[in-house]
Order: sequence, then structure tokens, then C-alpha cells
Amino acid sequence: MTTYILGIHQRTAGVRVVILDRKANVVASAYADIHQYHPQPGWSEHDANEIWHVTQTVTAEALHNGRIAPEQIEAIGVTNQRDTTVFWNKGTGEPVGRAIVWHDQRTLGLCEQLIARDRQGIEARTGMSIVPDVTAAKIRWLMDNDQAVQKGITRGELLCGTIDSWLIWNLSGRRVHVTDHSNASVTLLQNASSLTYDDGILNLLGIPREILPEPRRSSEVYAETDPAMFFGVRVPIASAGGDQQLAVLGQAGVAIGMAKNTYSSGSFMLLNTGPRYLPPASGLFAPVLWTLGDTVVYGLEGKADVAGDAIQWLRDGLGIIREPGEAEGLAGQVPDTEGIYFVPPVGGSDVVRSGAYARGAILGITRSTTRHHVARAALEAMAYQTRDFLEVVALYTPELTPRTLRADGRLAKSDFLLQFQADILGLPVERPVYTNTAVLGAAYLAGLAVGYWASLDEVVACWKRECWFEPRLPESRRDELYHGWQRAIKQVKSAAKP
Repeated sequence: MTTYILGIHQRTAGVRVVILDRKANVVASAYADIHQYHPQPGWSEHDANEIWHVTQTVTAEALHNGRIAPEQIEAIGVTNQRDTTVFWNKGTGEPVGRAIVWHDQRTLGLCEQLIARDRQGIEARTGMSIVPDVTAAKIRWLMDNDQAVQKGITRGELLCGTIDSWLIWNLSGRRVHVTDHSNASVTLLQNASSLTYDDGILNLLGIPREILPEPRRSSEVYAETDPAMFFGVRVPIASAGGDQQLAVLGQAGVAIGMAKNTYSSGSFMLLNTGPRYLPPASGLFAPVLWTLGDTVVYGLEGKADVAGDAIQWLRDGLGIIREPGEAEGLAGQVPDTEGIYFVPPVGGSDVVRSGAYARGAILGITRSTTRHHVARAALEAMAYQTRDFLEVVALYTPELTPRTLRADGRLAKSDFLLQFQADILGLPVERPVYTNTAVLGAAYLAGLAVGYWASLDEVVACWKRECWFEPRLPESRRDELYHGWQRAIKQVKSAAKP
């Protein structure tokens, strides 16, 4: 009987499931959106029950599309939107309110308090920047502001976790409450050296250890599926990991110094630093990429909360495009932006220290500005943000400055964006055949855990490049454009109002 590995990617916008064969070919897939809730400005929420039900539906659809029986699945891997936080009742299985999404900003004040209290110590111990994204701040906020959470914790009724924990708990028939080291590394709860929960931050925030999932390796069998939850069969649940870290593995970025950028709702640049832990600095943080056997792989990451979301805003907010792919067509019809810069709302790695209250802006508009220039500027902004991160890497750890950049995510399909990225970096940019690399990383780790693939080298050899983009801009023009971007950023920050 032919067997396969199934990967689940629960991302911000929806759920994707892929099924891989032994040559790491995607033989079947399916996807569905989930609803986004914004009850107040700066707040973002998901329905955890909807996430679970959509995951079940999409999994069934992928099996149907590939004409694959559930018995043919040898293992399941899970990757997820990081830091999205949910409480649920361990008796009834029901979520307590909605999940708070990773980019939600309601914990900003709490983060500012933590920074004033002990920024350097907390960040050095945990490897994570103190930003509103972190799960630790979300848990404390809910403990302070949600009476159902307060009462449930007092009664010992609740569990808490990120979406990987929620999905694995349901898949296993509510038997295991686990997370992996890569997901835990961006929560501000895990000690970066010991890979256990940090007593200092738990005590500082008053978070009970017993509500948290057990941190485990990214590649190991956590449990088997409950037949009632997975089409009548028991299948090993054998990997978990934060989607941005596992995208590095899906990009075959296993060598020290390899880097990838994911162009999605946000923009996420990660650099593989191997077994070397480099404490956060200058807006970069230091997540665990994955743990495999006795090996711990660390990275450096810079991120911007708004990237592809800006393209969505061109459609939903301005109405100048009908669908996101149209932005590339508009951008290609003008030779440049005529000097305008699109600066997304400030967010990401350095959100608190660099102007968290700033709004976005489009600077340099004239009477000749058209929607073509605005679309081009919005795409170019993503490339500028990536250069911002690599500039910091070059200063912080010049020996690890990458020679190429691998691109993935839904917007990596834009030839215009990747060519401009190569131009503004002065580095070649590579795009793989399959750009949802996070789910590949989850599947690889699950397959390795059950012996479906014999070694990491075997799956790395499956990486396939589709396109290669060489820099074409003269260095003088590249620097001129980037200096304009830096001036635009300064203008937006100076106009920020608390």
C-alpha cells in the first residue's frame, strides 16, 4: 500500500492541508479561509472552534482530492500561526471566548511595563523581543480582563496554548497538551538556553505553569489521533512548529547562514544561526527554528506585521484593485513610483521602541500619481522592509550575512516583487516550485519522526528551485532608493502620536 505524510498549516487567513509522497511531491492539497474578527481598532480575534472544524473539513477534502484513504497516512505534522492564544475548558473542550491573534495590539501597555521593568534580562533569557505579539502578554491580559478566564483558572478547569496545542489536543481526542520548542520560543515564556518555561517570567506575570502545554521536540510522536477525530483511524501526530521557523526547513535552509523571507500577511525574514544562540538585538529576536533529536537549531528573525495585508487594503480599503494579483500588473505598467513611498503601519520586531503608535502613510504624492504608482510602492515596501532586517544582520553578525535569499509565501509568486527584492538587496533571490514551505517543513519533521524518510539530507535534497532573480539595478540607484525609504520612515515616525 502506498503511504503518505499529511501536513496541516493553520495560518492567519485560513487552513491548508497537503499530502506528500516519499519524493516530497505534493500529491494532494486543499485550503479554506477562516473568519477574521476586529471588535476594536487594533484588536484581532479568531474562533478556535471554527479553526478546528475547518481543519477537519480541509483534511477530508485533501484526502478526497488525492483519492487517498486515511489508512494511507503514516504521520501528521502541524504548523501554525505563532502566538495566537486560546483558553479552553479541559472538561468540555469548549474555548473560553475567541482566540487573540498574534498581531493583536491590545497588550501594548503591558509590554511597555515589562520593558521598563527588565527588558534586557527578559529578552536575553527568552530570546524574544517584548512586543504585543507574544503569548505571555496575551495570557496576562486575559487573566486581568476576562472573568471567565479568571474563574476557570481559579477552579482548575482551563488549559491555554497556541494553535498547535489546540489542534493536537483535539486530534488526540483531548489526551495530550503539548507544544514544541519553536512555538514556545516566541511566546516570551520559554528560556532560550534550557528550553523549559522560564521561572522568572512566569513569576513576574503570575502565569500558572499547569495551564501551559508541555514543550517537546519539533519532531517526535506526541500521540496518535483519536479515531473519532480522524476518520476512524489512529495516525501518529509526529511534529509541530511555528510556521515561520518551519518555512526555513521547507526551504532546505539547514546550513548556517542560509536565509529566507516569507511574504504573507506580514513579512518574516529568518537566518539560520545553527546551534549558536544569539540574544535579541536591534529589533531582531532569536527563535528556535526546530529541535530534531538532540539537535537544537536557532535563528535570527526580523518581521513586519503589515506586508501582504497592505495589498489586501488596496483592494478592500482603497478599491483600486479587484484581487491581490492585480497589484503586480499595475506595478509593471510604470517604470518607477515617481518618488512615492508606501510606509505600512509600524509594527513587527521593534514595535514598542520604534513608534508603536505610528500610522502608515503614502508619501510624495503629486497630481500625476496614479493607482499604478501606489500599487508599485506597496509592493516595493515589502522589499525595503526585508533590506531593513538584513542591514541589521550585517551589523550584528556580519559573518552570517547571507549570499542569497530564498523567498516563499503567497506573494512570492510575484515576479515583480522578487526582482525588486533582488535589486534593492544586491543579492540573488530564489523562489521554490512550491511556495507554502512551512507546511513542507511540518511534513518533513513528521516523516522523519516515524522513519518515513531516513535523514534530513534526504528531504533537503527534494528542494526544487523554480526561478532565480539576479540584481539589475546599479548600486548608486539602489542606495538612492533605499535612502528615500529611510527618509520616509523617519517622517512617519516623527508624525506618530501616542
